[in-house]
Amino acid sequence: MQSSHKGLLKTAPISYNKTTGSKDPEESEGRKTMDALTAILTRRSTRKFTDRPVEDEVLQKILEAGRYAPSGGNNQTTHLIVIRDLKVLRALAVSVREEFAKMEVTLGMYKSMANSITRAKGGSYIFHYDAPVLILTANKKDYGNNIADCSCVLENMMIAANALDLGTCWINQLKWLNENEVILEKMIGFGMAEDERVWGGLAVGYPDSEDGLPYRVMAERKGNRVTFVG
Repeated sequence: MQSSHKGLLKTAPISYNKTTGSKDPEESEGRKTMDALTAILTRRSTRKFTDRPVEDEVLQKILEAGRYAPSGGNNQTTHLIVIRDLKVLRALAVSVREEFAKMEVTLGMYKSMANSITRAKGGSYIFHYDAPVLILTANKKDYGNNIADCSCVLENMMIAANALDLGTCWINQLKWLNENEVILEKMIGFGMAEDERVWGGLAVGYPDSEDGLPYRVMAERKGNRVTFVG
């Protein structure tokens, strides 16, 4: 079983221009940086990844973006668990499939959860889309802002990954199983504290696309209406 996340990566602060507050585009291994608004507006989910490993320095930047997310009362209690051992990921995928296969779809169930159960019963379900990296966000079980804080961390990491030419997909399946005894035992084995639970996850990797880049066509907004007062 894997040990705690500590020591996985050195998370030294990213170097910024102290005068302008912006990052030098010539830095970061020759990658060009993307402005924040573009990174937000062009972020789309990736569900097909190559097996190319995510470099340590790139993964570090994504994690650093997550760690700088806002949190309730600046508590900073979100625990990031990074899984990139392919054997561990495959074993976890099998366990998740087996546990979902034991469940039944019920009337009114959230569509994505029902889909996970149906696909798991079919025997070919891989909840993290075979991404080479899975980042789990855990937080205190009884902390009222646990899901909100983890969501902020996940959003920051998705935007950062898009700017770094990586694809991501928000993974809810382990949240749905966060009281499942089999999965809970695995999470604690990965270093999660007994009073923590997983509230969200992120599949991360290089997109399996023709140009190797994320799909960045802006999607039309059909909801999220805005009301101005005054």
